[in-house]
Amino acid sequence: MIKKITLLELNRSIQDTLKQTFSDSLWIVAEISELKVNRNGHCYIELIEKDIVNDSIIAKTRATIWAFTYRMLKPYFENTTGHTLSSGLKVLVQANIEFHELYGFSLNITDIDPNYTLGDLAKKKFEIINQLRDDGIIDMNKDVVFPIIPQKIAVISSNTAAGYQDFVDQLLNNSYGYSYYLKLFPAIMQGLQSEESIIAALESIFENEEFFDVVVIIRGGGSQSDLSCFDSYNLASNVAQFPLPILTGIGHDKDESVVDIVSHKKLKTPTAVAEFIISKTNEFETQLEIKKERIELLSSDYLNNLKTDLALAASNLSSLTKENLNKESFELKLYLEKFNSKLNAIVTKNSRQITDYKSSLEIITEKTIQAKQNNISTLKNKLEYKSNSIIQKQKYFLNNKEDKANLLNPITILKRGYSLTYKNNKLVKTIDEINQKDVLITKLFNGFIRSKVESKNTNNTGL
Repeated sequence: MIKKITLLELNRSIQDTLKQTFSDSLWIVAEISELKVNRNGHCYIELIEKDIVNDSIIAKTRATIWAFTYRMLKPYFENTTGHTLSSGLKVLVQANIEFHELYGFSLNITDIDPNYTLGDLAKKKFEIINQLRDDGIIDMNKDVVFPIIPQKIAVISSNTAAGYQDFVDQLLNNSYGYSYYLKLFPAIMQGLQSEESIIAALESIFENEEFFDVVVIIRGGGSQSDLSCFDSYNLASNVAQFPLPILTGIGHDKDESVVDIVSHKKLKTPTAVAEFIISKTNEFETQLEIKKERIELLSSDYLNNLKTDLALAASNLSSLTKENLNKESFELKLYLEKFNSKLNAIVTKNSRQITDYKSSLEIITEKTIQAKQNNISTLKNKLEYKSNSIIQKQKYFLNNKEDKANLLNPITILKRGYSLTYKNNKLVKTIDEINQKDVLITKLFNGFIRSKVESKNTNNTGL
């Protein structure tokens, strides 16, 4: 015969077995997957354990921290670790094993060891740093050349953060009067979404990489838990491989984050970041002043040496010039005497030939002038004939035009019996322009007639 038990009996049997087996509380290592606090102050947690190889969940259970205990454990844990008791943390908790007939298996947490969590966080941070080193990227941003004058600055921060305002005031109101261009790329600087938000801001800056000189990641102070995103491998990897130098001022008082380690330079506060940028500009200005003074000194020495050399050269040139002039003057006289002698010989020899050329030239010139005069006389006769012909044609044309103009002259038309009628000094062209009692002026060939309209007839049969 089959032995039967009820579900309640089974659950009570399991409950009794667990109480006998685990009569004392246990210290249990687990990761917090979810954590919720209800309005009564009770904390409900889901604990998990992950496979160390593929990070898959291999165990899960519910746990409870009752309100009275939670009010003591929470500040103790957070003050010791600097982290909020939240999901994602690995914890070592003391718990009693409970099994309820209706709600099943759960753990009742009575204590927590914050030192274990600190060790686990330090271990994770150490592993991330080693991973960055093994990937060969941990010093990449440090190797980026810092600009001689950092003037165009991309800022990643929250626009409402006090640290951002301190940075802007310190940088733009510097005592040297230096000018800077700032562009804020807003990001969430703490909490679960901060890592993703900061990486998105870096990607936006990367799209305008050639415009900016340097990137600044800043925020005000905060607890260690507020800054936990800066120990993320993903964010640190993006910072390490960014093509522009990145300065951090994220408010760590006790320790430096992984992002601090991989950035070009870590500074304590946003104000310190501003002072560093100002100091770099001031260093460049100081170097310029030093180089300017050096150039002025070298230029002065060089000019003095040139003046000395020039004075010496001028003195030597004066004496050499006098010697050369005396020598050249003597040689010039010799050449002049030889030239005059040869010239007289040539003139005597060629004087007769020149006389013959002169006679021939006069004869040729006279014949040429006579021929040109004959040509001019011929052209003059042709020009007079042409001119007379053109003048006769133009006279005929003008007479013809004058006759036509006389025919079209209004006076001529009026002489033939026509007249012009005006109303208010305007020419009347149609009967529609005239009304009764209108005063009309009629212009004839030899005078004017003033008349008043009594009536008008629109027919063409006359008045």
